[in-house]
Amino acid sequence: MNSMLPMEKYFGKLELVHAFYGAMPTGVTVSETGRIFICFPKWGDDVKFTVAEIVNGKLTPYPSLETNLVSFNDLTRSFISVQSVVADGRGTLWVLDTAAPNFSEPIIGGAKLVAVDLDTNKIRKVYTFSEEVVLPTTYLNDVRFDFRVGKAGYAYITDSSSRGPGAIIVVDLENGNAFRRLNGANSTSPDPYFIPKVEGRILMNRNKDGSTSPFRLASDGIAISHDGKVLFFCPLTSRHLFSISTEFLRDRTIPDRDLTYRVEYWGEKGASDGMITDAKGNVYAGDYENNSIRKILPNGTMETIAHDPRILWPDTFSIGPDQYLYVIVNQLHRQSRFHYGKDLREKPYSLLRMKIGELPAPSK
Repeated sequence: MNSMLPMEKYFGKLELVHAFYGAMPTGVTVSETGRIFICFPKWGDDVKFTVAEIVNGKLTPYPSLETNLVSFNDLTRSFISVQSVVADGRGTLWVLDTAAPNFSEPIIGGAKLVAVDLDTNKIRKVYTFSEEVVLPTTYLNDVRFDFRVGKAGYAYITDSSSRGPGAIIVVDLENGNAFRRLNGANSTSPDPYFIPKVEGRILMNRNKDGSTSPFRLASDGIAISHDGKVLFFCPLTSRHLFSISTEFLRDRTIPDRDLTYRVEYWGEKGASDGMITDAKGNVYAGDYENNSIRKILPNGTMETIAHDPRILWPDTFSIGPDQYLYVIVNQLHRQSRFHYGKDLREKPYSLLRMKIGELPAPSK
């Protein structure tokens, strides 16, 4: 009997940049000078520092170990549990702190967006949020920037809540004014009919006591067009891609109920965690159900650029000045909360990259 039967084809040239043998990473960003930053939210692993820079192949707490130690005397200047790091291409690393270790309610006063100066490696500015913006159910997930509008630019943050309304949080970086948009809208909410299947198995919450429930997570992936005019976003538990004009998001004279009619639907791109845009307006998105990476062209055409068994949950993407697409692969679906308390993750987690020949979208 011939055992060499046809098999699934894999493609896309991926290189290993860094292997992680400690805590599980979620975020990666590459600065305009090629510095690489990583974040490790506190989801149960032994997280010694929640933000790090890869220096000479080693993880170094960033901007300092002290900043990564929770200080209840100064929650605004210490990192609690960071979900996302984004270098803006203009000398600043932005740190998005959920202040919600283990998906708890955010510690009051702890949820924040922090600007770190990459020249001095010092915190330059901290934006905190009111209780109308960061709700008890909020989980701040990812952030994108546009410095072409307003006096100091705007930030757009996804609230990927698992038990409350999803939303896009809009932040005026001049004065820190923040407000929720598309709050609980279909486009920012989990798809109620979506059943995720990863590595051939249905993904759902499976608790130690044997009880189960559907896995539901709201708006997560976010990308901004190369000209700053369009924001792309997607719920984590959904295969759908949506977009909206950033001008509509900023315009508070448009009521939220009317804003939902301004959302555009791009079709199915696969189920994605992170997304990123290049300088030509192409959007890159993971497909965690199929161990793949998709490229979505400005005309809506979608193509798969990588399909590889090592892409075990593509989380966050970043495009470096070297024209490589970087992606964190972290086996998120193998965590114990999906397997009756048994952790099925295998070390190492990885930071991979592939050459795309495109530069990151500018933020100004």
